[in-house]
Amino acid sequence: QVQLEESGGGLVQPGGSLRLSCAASGSILKINVMGWYRQAPGKQRELVARISGVGSTVYANSVKDRFTISRDNARNTVYLQMNSLKPEDTAVYYCNADGLDRRGFGQWNSWGQGTQVTVSS
Repeated sequence: QVQLEESGGGLVQPGGSLRLSCAASGSILKINVMGWYRQAPGKQRELVARISGVGSTVYANSVKDRFTISRDNARNTVYLQMNSLKPEDTAVYYCNADGLDRRGFGQWNSWGQGTQVTVSS
């Protein structure tokens, strides 16, 4: 079993910045893709950004040039640096990761509990 723990959410004014972190722990042999998703009230969960084990990244069009995803493989941690935040970025942000289980139980895919990001003046 693999757990993901997010941190870094909060309230910020438009134009401000926040940095989210997500640390994976548990029976991890390898982590493949790590990513961030978000869900605003009344909307479906959507991909924000994801990063592969070798550093290839994918971003939603709405956050390109404002958000940056990165990872520290030694710490099993993924980050999301969010700059120039807009009110429409307000949502619960969820961390997701998948990989291989150390005990030989095959693949796993886990979600964090979510962290609230509110952009408002």
